[in-house]
Amino acid sequence: MATFSAARPAPQSPAREAGRHDRLFYGGMATALGLTVFAGFAATYYLRFFAGGPEATLTGGPFTTLVHLHGALFTSWVVLFIVQTILVARHRVAMHRRLGVAGAVLAAAMVVAGTLMAIATAARGSAPAGMDPLAFLAIPIFDMVLFTTFITAALALRRDKEAHKRLMLLAYVSIVVAAVGRLPGVLPLGPPAIFGLSFLFVVVGGIYDFLSRRRVHKVYLWGGALFVASAPVRLAISGTGAWRALAEMLTR
Repeated sequence: MATFSAARPAPQSPAREAGRHDRLFYGGMATALGLTVFAGFAATYYLRFFAGGPEATLTGGPFTTLVHLHGALFTSWVVLFIVQTILVARHRVAMHRRLGVAGAVLAAAMVVAGTLMAIATAARGSAPAGMDPLAFLAIPIFDMVLFTTFITAALALRRDKEAHKRLMLLAYVSIVVAAVGRLPGVLPLGPPAIFGLSFLFVVVGGIYDFLSRRRVHKVYLWGGALFVASAPVRLAISGTGAWRALAEMLTR
C-alpha cells in the first residue's frame, strides 16, 4: 500500500512573521512623532498663523525669514516621514525610493538651516531661562551632528531595510528633542527630562524588536547608546573654554 504524506508549508522565520506588523508599528511611530512636533511647536509657531497666535518665538526673537525657512523644512520632514511609511505599507517601494532622493536633499537643507538657526539664536543672546546662550548652542549643534550621522548611515545602508528604517527613526528622534522641550511643563525640568522623554521613542522601538523578534537590533543598541551619551557630553563640552571660543567665533 502506498503511503502519502501531506505537504506542509515551510514555517516562516520569526523576522519574516514580524515584518507583517512592522508597517503598523512604524506608521504609528511616524504619527506619534508628528503629533509630538505639532504639540511642541503649536504654541510658539504653528498657531501664529491663526488669530491671536504668538508674536514671537519661544526665545523672544522675531519670526524672521530664517525662522520660517527652518519651520518649513522641518515640517516637510514630518510630512515626508509619514508619507514614506504609508508607501511602504502599501508596497509602493519604487515610489518610496524615488522620494528617498528628495528626502536626502531635504535632510541636507535641514542641517544647514538648523545650524544657521541655532547660531542666529545664540548671536541674538537668546536661550532658555537660566542658560547662557553660547553654552546652550552646543545642544542644537549636537542635534545636527547626530541627525547627520544617522541620516548618512541610513543612506549608506539603504539596501539593508532592517537597519535603514531604524536609522531613519533614530535620525527623527535626534531632532524631536526641540519639540519635546517645548511640551507643556517639560522645559523647567531641564535636559535630563527632555532627553529622557525623547529617548522613550528609541526604547519603544527596542521593546517592539524584542517582542517581535526576541532580540533588539544592533542599530538601536549602538544608536541608542550614542544618543544617550551625547546628552552629558554636550553639556560637559558647553562649559569649556574651547567651546566658548568656538561659539564666539560662530556667532561673531
